[in-house]
This record gives sequence, C-alpha cells and structure tokens, in this order.
Amino acid sequence: MSRKEKNIIRTSVSAIILICILIYGFVSKNGEQEKGQENTVIENTTIATSEAVASSTENNEAISLSNIPEYTGTPYVEINNNTPNFTEEDYTTEPFEKYSKLDSKYRCGVAYANICKEVMPPENVERESISSVKPTGWKQKKVNGEYVYNRCHLIGYQLAGENANKENLITGTRYFNVEGMLPFENKVADYIKENPNNHVLYRVTPIFNGENELASGAQMEAWSVEDSGAGVQFNVYVYNVQPGVEIDYATGQIK
Repeated sequence: MSRKEKNIIRTSVSAIILICILIYGFVSKNGEQEKGQENTVIENTTIATSEAVASSTENNEAISLSNIPEYTGTPYVEINNNTPNFTEEDYTTEPFEKYSKLDSKYRCGVAYANICKEVMPPENVERESISSVKPTGWKQKKVNGEYVYNRCHLIGYQLAGENANKENLITGTRYFNVEGMLPFENKVADYIKENPNNHVLYRVTPIFNGENELASGAQMEAWSVEDSGAGVQFNVYVYNVQPGVEIDYATGQIK
C-alpha cells in the first residue's frame, strides 16, 4: 500500500473518531439537560407547596373589624356567606400544622392546619397543663364567682393535641371559648371521627384592634377537602366578649 493510500485511510479514521466524539458529547449534554429539567420541576413543586402553606398562614389577609357588626347577643357572625377563603393551592391531603411567630407585642397570629387522624391526639391521652402560658391581655378576674378568662387554643386540643404552645394560646373569655369556638371545633372533630380517612383545612386568625393586647375576636375557617366542603364548611367571626362584663381590650383589664 502506498504512502498516499495510508494517509487517506488514517485521515478517514480520524474523521470518523471525531464525529463519534461529537455525537456522544451532544447526546450526553442533552441528556443532562433533560435530567436537570426534571429535577427542577420536582423541586419547584415541593417549594410551591411549602410556600402555599406559609402564604396561607403568614399572609392571610385579616378581616376588618369595621365590617363586623357589633355584638348583639349571638356568639358569632358568618363571614362571606359562610364560605372560607381557601384557594385551590391550599387543597391538600397532606397533614400539617403551622403556627405564626409572636409579633413584636408577643401576640399570636394565624394558626393553620390540615386536621386529620394523624394530627389529632389519641383518644386516651389527656391534655397537659397549660397554666405556664400567660398570653397577652391575661388579667384574670372573677365576676359573680367565676373566672372571666380562659387560655384559648386557636386550634383546639382535640384537633391538634397542642398543649402549652404559646403560639397557639390567646386570652379569651369563657363565653368566647365555650359558646363561640367550641361548637365549631366539635364539628370538625366529629367529622373526622366519622370520616377517619378525610382531611379538613382549618384556620383561626385572632383579630386585634390596633395595639390592643386582648383580641377583639377570632375568624374561624374550615373546609373538608375530600368532599369539597360538603361535610364541613364555615367562615365565622367569634366575639371575644363576656355578657354583662366590661373589658378594656387595650390591656385586658376587667372593669
């Protein structure tokens, strides 16, 4: 074989090798891009879910007290035709609890949870003492032989099993706690007991007027997820009052 023919063969082989290297590099790079794109989608989905929960808790727009009628003898009033303000981004069957950090005046903020059997305490477990927590406005006093105030769970113990969680306890009147909040907490608890595989989005927002230490009331919202609110649905404002008792909401002092 002549030198010229050898050079031609050598050049052809080199060209083939170069083409193979280029093709392999393109395929590998393209594959890495596709893999990276898949990971990005998964990561973004996780982040979006986390942000949706945080948004519903920390950025929940509080109702204006100017739109709430004065207390006239009923412990609560319906808001927005009793329809809660959850969005499609909130709908999930993942159990969670989220409590806002205390503000600069040590007041509680929004408490938000997806109530289900996984979140609720076992039936044979009793609530622990919560007397160590003194929420803002705690100026306890007896009137007609009965204490006016309770330490009120934003998300009731029977729903989430929270004990002395200072981010979940506010000062509330006995009337506010028993006549106002408890019936709605019972609705949610009873629904889960009857539907142990279901979930109820549940959000409670204490409403403070200005710099007051004592909440004027609380907004309570609930929505049963699996049946689109057919089982449980409410959006109410519960008045933090005690009939026959005058209260200074700036300090919590009972006049």
